[in-house]
Amino acid sequence: MTVYTPESFTSDESEILRRYFTNLDGPVFALVNLPEVVKGALFARYSRSPKSLRRLFLDEFVGDLDVSGDHTIDATIGLDRAEELYERVFFDYGDDSVAQLGGVHLACEQASNILTKILEWGRLMSYLEQSTRYIAYDSRLGGRYRYFRDPDVLAGPFGTRYVGDLDRIFDAYSNSVDAVTEHVRSTIARGPDDSEFIYRTATRAKALDAVRGILPAAATSNVGIYGTGQAFEALLLRMRAHPLPEAREYSELMLHELRKVIPSFLRRVDLPDRGGVWTDYFATTRGETAQLVEDLFSSTPVEAATEVELVDFDPDAEDKLLVAICYSHSTMPEHQLIAKVRDLGVDERVSLMRAYVGERQNRRHKPGRAFERSFYRFDILSDYGAFRDMQRHRMLTIEWQRLTPNHGYSRPELVEEAGLTAQFDEAMQRSASLYDVLNTDYPQQAPYAVSMAYRMRYSMQFNAREAIHMLELRSSPQGHPSYRRVAIEMHRLIGEQAGHHAIAAVMNHMTTAAPELERLESERRAESRRAST
Repeated sequence: MTVYTPESFTSDESEILRRYFTNLDGPVFALVNLPEVVKGALFARYSRSPKSLRRLFLDEFVGDLDVSGDHTIDATIGLDRAEELYERVFFDYGDDSVAQLGGVHLACEQASNILTKILEWGRLMSYLEQSTRYIAYDSRLGGRYRYFRDPDVLAGPFGTRYVGDLDRIFDAYSNSVDAVTEHVRSTIARGPDDSEFIYRTATRAKALDAVRGILPAAATSNVGIYGTGQAFEALLLRMRAHPLPEAREYSELMLHELRKVIPSFLRRVDLPDRGGVWTDYFATTRGETAQLVEDLFSSTPVEAATEVELVDFDPDAEDKLLVAICYSHSTMPEHQLIAKVRDLGVDERVSLMRAYVGERQNRRHKPGRAFERSFYRFDILSDYGAFRDMQRHRMLTIEWQRLTPNHGYSRPELVEEAGLTAQFDEAMQRSASLYDVLNTDYPQQAPYAVSMAYRMRYSMQFNAREAIHMLELRSSPQGHPSYRRVAIEMHRLIGEQAGHHAIAAVMNHMTTAAPELERLESERRAESRRAST
């Protein structure tokens, strides 16, 4: 069984926390008896704080709440009658939509970066993850660096090496953060109107961006999740069927806490003819498919590929998009509209597009669902750090391959400029060597050893409406250079390779120029907001 590092609270702190959290000593817990705005604000702050959620609540939120009247609050009041009603509606009538109407805020702490991607798989949930861009990962928890220690690996012949190698990789990360920060501050001058706080925050963020690739995928993170009962049920069943031991064990921790809040919604998880067969189905299809693909293609050499490839798109996308624009304003069937649109002249087509898109004053002004009529599919080979950010977009179809060191790694120019090339490369070699050692006996756990600078292959398929949102957001000046490069190349391929010039032109809030300090403008805006309150 995995051992998690517990927190310590005073008796007074514990008395307060018991009213709002379903446990005080586990890595998974639900939030109860709090206003929705407080839970939302707490999760938002969570992603940029090195603190646990319970400690963050005590340090920054309790002082703004009236807790004196909360002693009599009991989240179980009325639970028996509610469960009876749920049983009648759900089991008698099979109305799955009932499980979409009850939600839970769940904190998932000390989860490896491999596990966080499993947690964030579902489309119909909301997530906030602790950011490697704002938080230095060189602080320790319980006297140890923050990475996942798989019990089977530790108990095996490579346990000592696993801990020793990951400690050395974290040492390299810690040393590099300080050295790159010093280099950035020695080469980029503080602006005349920028406060010392803004300057130090922006330069520190740039250094964290540059060296995060050293961190191994075993590095632990905190994830805040908000989801319905139905969404949590689907997530738990997938996790139970997952080959990674950490995912299966964590699913039981989650289920234990969720049953304190929404027990009826999760009753089917343990029923042999419901959750049992679902779990078996997921595990069987996954295992048999993996084995067949291994048998068919494992001996095939992997061809070289560019970082971003547009592998599929609809050549008639712009015609179909114009039809979709007209459809809700017309009485004609779609086949008739298609014929009419194809007869339009250039000026008429441009007028229709302009009317529908309007004047987009900022990137949050997005055209309507007509832009969902077209699609693009990309094959991407980027570093794992960039994948972690791109994967968070849920209104698309994404699949990824296993994380290995076999595709090489990306070394940021800033690391080289700071004179840390040898130290960075040594960490990468240590990471790859540890992966190779683990891969034979512990193939599921071996990716824990892989540093985030290593490249991983994944495919993304999305429509033009999602492209507008995702590519403008991920090309913004405050974005990480690795995923900014991916977003900018996707936009270029949509316009040039697909030939969808009008669709590419709608994305008029793309940012192609690389800023000197990515987080500078964002920090300036934040300070301006603080000053005005």
